[in-house]
Amino acid sequence: MSEYFDAGALLRVVVVSLLLGASIPAIFALGVRALATDAPSGTRPVIRTVAGFACFALVVVAVLLGIYSIVKAKG
Repeated sequence: MSEYFDAGALLRVVVVSLLLGASIPAIFALGVRALATDAPSGTRPVIRTVAGFACFALVVVAVLLGIYSIVKAKG
């Protein structure tokens, strides 16, 4: 180990950043896709509406959890 940085901590930060940095936008995109409709009547199945809003709710929870963890670390 180097005395200048902790390689284990760096690896954890990189892995978590990659996972969250890729998964949250992907979940948001799934929500947008679930709510998109290409039917001429403009209707979509109820399950797609529920899935879309569930994806958006999950993204909101992840963002709020991130804000909470930052505020908690500062205080």
